[in-house]
Amino acid sequence: MKPLENPINDTLKIIKSGAVEIISEAELTAKLLENRPLRIKWGADPSAADLHLGHFVILKKLKQLQVLGHEIIFLIGDFTATIGDPSGRRETRKPLSPQQVKTNAETYEKQIFKVLDKKKTRVVFNSQWLAPLALKDTIKLAASYTVARMLERNDFKERYQKQQDINIVEFLYPLLQGYDSVELKADLEIGGTDQKFNLLVGRALQKNYGQVPQVILTMPILEGTDGTQKMSKSLGNYIAINDDPDNMFGKLMSIPDDLMPGYYELLTDLTFEPKTHPMEAKKLLARTITATFWGQEAAVKAQEKFVSTFSKKQVPEDLPWEPFPLGSGILFIMTDTVWQEQYNFKLTNSLSDARRLIGQGAVEYKKESEEKFTRITAPKFSFTEKGTYILKVGKGKIVRLVIELKEIILDPNGITGRT
Repeated sequence: MKPLENPINDTLKIIKSGAVEIISEAELTAKLLENRPLRIKWGADPSAADLHLGHFVILKKLKQLQVLGHEIIFLIGDFTATIGDPSGRRETRKPLSPQQVKTNAETYEKQIFKVLDKKKTRVVFNSQWLAPLALKDTIKLAASYTVARMLERNDFKERYQKQQDINIVEFLYPLLQGYDSVELKADLEIGGTDQKFNLLVGRALQKNYGQVPQVILTMPILEGTDGTQKMSKSLGNYIAINDDPDNMFGKLMSIPDDLMPGYYELLTDLTFEPKTHPMEAKKLLARTITATFWGQEAAVKAQEKFVSTFSKKQVPEDLPWEPFPLGSGILFIMTDTVWQEQYNFKLTNSLSDARRLIGQGAVEYKKESEEKFTRITAPKFSFTEKGTYILKVGKGKIVRLVIELKEIILDPNGITGRT
């Protein structure tokens, strides 16, 4: 990076670029004028084994800050993950077991160092200070905030008004996340806009504990591959940083066209050109993002494989595959959770989405021995002959089905499935 001509103003410009909000810019300027590396905190709960491109939006910003000479503190919320972040949720979130958390956390360090400089990043686990908290310390922490302030949160307010359960433990989550900032003496905390309430709690707690409150930097939320909700591990509409090049490229090629401008802006340094043919614009997007994590050579090979598979009608050998009973319906196969659980993707995001894709003519199949695909036009279609089939869903998802003779059941909607 070239030397900055006006260090404070130029640094502020870099930090503000792409951000949604800074609380407050005056406080950030004051911290920068101290002419020292700022302690910049970002935390992620290991609620699943993968970080995803939504996290990459923040990682890109952290990389900028790291290049500017600031200290990046990546906090793995191994303790808070056992509670479950209630942000944006309309029901109590199920906590993870300590073993699930440990298994997921093991992958996080490797993933963040695809973007951040390992030598300049401090990785911490909040179990180091949260697990030893005595009851009197927890009571002191709880006394730092009021129920009325907690109910200002949209998700809590909505659930309270609908008389839905809110566990006291869920009130503790923002307090514990805020206490992380106290323990780390964070100068700045970064997060998505959905984390704003929790970040503000951190500011309040630091002030209560006699510290200078942290500055808050919020970043935009990346929409998931379904095009309707934020990218989320729990919703399954995500593209993992750890996805292999072929899967990453294919998933990016399958996103709705109207997501491309946002993906270009948040995930690349390129400018989206509306006049470019959508297919070519999406190839450039997919190749650029894949190259970020796997290198240019791997990205080019992934594109060549995608083109040969979907443009030249070739079928790769190493497809995800799964056995289904004879008579299984297409709606059941498309919405079955096996694809997410075993292969980290969904054929579709919901039953209504499956019906929509069928209505658009975006679902095709063929026996593996056949040359041509047949379009599925009826949601009640089912596989009535044994054999191995290739199923294509949308622009970028292709799987192998092994239809076997097994007992099946028929639900009231006529969707046949497993016993």
